[in-house]
Amino acid sequence: MPFTGVSHKVGEHIDTDAIIPARFLVTTDPKKLGENCMEGLEHGWVKRVQVGDILVAERNFGCGSSREHAPIAILGAGMKAVIAHSFARIFYRNAFNMGLLLLEIGDDVNKIKDGDKLEVSPEEGVIKNLTTGETIKVPALSPVMQNLIDKGGLVNYVREEIEAEGK
Repeated sequence: MPFTGVSHKVGEHIDTDAIIPARFLVTTDPKKLGENCMEGLEHGWVKRVQVGDILVAERNFGCGSSREHAPIAILGAGMKAVIAHSFARIFYRNAFNMGLLLLEIGDDVNKIKDGDKLEVSPEEGVIKNLTTGETIKVPALSPVMQNLIDKGGLVNYVREEIEAEGK
């Protein structure tokens, strides 16, 4: 199902400590983590974010430690997707396991500016920049990955599978 949001663009090599600094890792509460999302990048960054907005990043987003708190913080801040040139592999897997949609678009990330309004259709593999009229094609999500996103992550997916087996 397509969704729209305003882009919040960040640079290259944003590591998990910039996404959610270690001093905030005393909880796994998405709302609390979300209140401090990107605090390692810029104090108060998250105050510009509205529910449904979209994080857009340059190369190697999510590098650094493998903390699951980073995708949880992004979700807790109200963003349900990150679009980037590229992602660190462990962050990529952790994000889907937590229910955060990631779309890797390579150099097409340069077609998105901070503040652009985007419409994202992951099932179709289309990102429309409603500000500029530009359309970016991406590989559609596999049914397995889409299912993880739809269920809100791996834990919810497994929970539903176990409950279904018990019936």
